[in-house]
Amino acid sequence: MNTTKEEYAIVLDFLPNGYPFDNKPSFRKTSIAQAIGKEHFILLELIPKKETDLRINEEVYIGDGKRDKIHHIMGRIPTEKLTQTAKLELNHILIDLVDTKEQKFVEFFNKAGPINMRRHQFELLPGIGKKHMWEILEARKEGPFSDFEDIKKRVKLLPDPKETIIKRILSEINNEDKYRLFVGL
Repeated sequence: MNTTKEEYAIVLDFLPNGYPFDNKPSFRKTSIAQAIGKEHFILLELIPKKETDLRINEEVYIGDGKRDKIHHIMGRIPTEKLTQTAKLELNHILIDLVDTKEQKFVEFFNKAGPINMRRHQFELLPGIGKKHMWEILEARKEGPFSDFEDIKKRVKLLPDPKETIIKRILSEINNEDKYRLFVGL
């Protein structure tokens, strides 16, 4: 299986003394950062380099080249393993990421197609059923959408597109659906 790699991550929480529930003696514990990938929204557990202090919401390089703050990536982590702080930060950081990548998500509204004969990609978005799907497809015929505001204006009674995207990303992070629109595998 081809797995998605992240180049940059945003720190959700930094535990300079490791996990408090870890039974290792304190001299064997290592600092841990919980982060979300910037491009594919993958939740990761990172091991910072010694003497490195990270801040919540800090962007760190985790790609294949020389890393300045991260020693190595422990791996992916499920949402259940996120600290309370990381869970709270996740929503705020997703809002920021969706804002900065608005064009990517507007492009989804411009290009999304059917999954199979009975289901369309739009129907995977929370709050969007057949009726909204047809309205989006009709509005799309007039021309491509330019931004979230344009989608809201042209498709009446549609749930807020930005909120809808964020809810979908969260449901994919939580593995609530077999289909993936935005979160890497």
